[in-house]
Amino acid sequence: MLCYNNAMERKVIYFEKTGKENSFACLDVVKQAVNETGYRHIVVATTGGDTGLLFSEAFRSSDINLVVVTHSEGFKEPNTSEISDDIKDKIKASGSKVYTGTILTHSIETSLAAKFSGVYPTLLIAQTLRRFGEGPKVCCEIVMMAADAGLIPEGEEIVAVAGTGRGADTVMVVKSATSKRFLDLRVLEILAKPRV
Repeated sequence: MLCYNNAMERKVIYFEKTGKENSFACLDVVKQAVNETGYRHIVVATTGGDTGLLFSEAFRSSDINLVVVTHSEGFKEPNTSEISDDIKDKIKASGSKVYTGTILTHSIETSLAAKFSGVYPTLLIAQTLRRFGEGPKVCCEIVMMAADAGLIPEGEEIVAVAGTGRGADTVMVVKSATSKRFLDLRVLEILAKPRV
């Protein structure tokens, strides 16, 4: 990292494709960011648990507060979870936390929009964030979800990791806020993301 009169230079990784093939590169980006800046909080999105497990094992013997955020219960099918209890237990055994809750831009409004063909604020927010990619949208969501649950502090720089579909392909530094204070959330840095 180079610094110039109140400016900072940092390397950004741009992936040619989305998806899980970028997960190990994202892990390297996060490790470098933690080593260079001393970040203490990491929030990672996971669907089936592979990404959460990868990151939780990588930071097992550290003093990093790593929070793994899953899809809500019943996200795909009623009364089902996309992540097994076995994987959750392995993530927790590494010292990381697992949070399962309502995805902020995929809540009651999604149901209403499907039924009544309306446009609702959180859906507009989700689509606006998707202009940067699916991963950046999810990074913002999971930081707010973890802050809402009290698993990370509000108002601090958090490393957020998410992806497009499965795996990790996006790493951002986000100033955390709860969903109640969504307008205080700030994307400070994009360290890695797909170009597509």
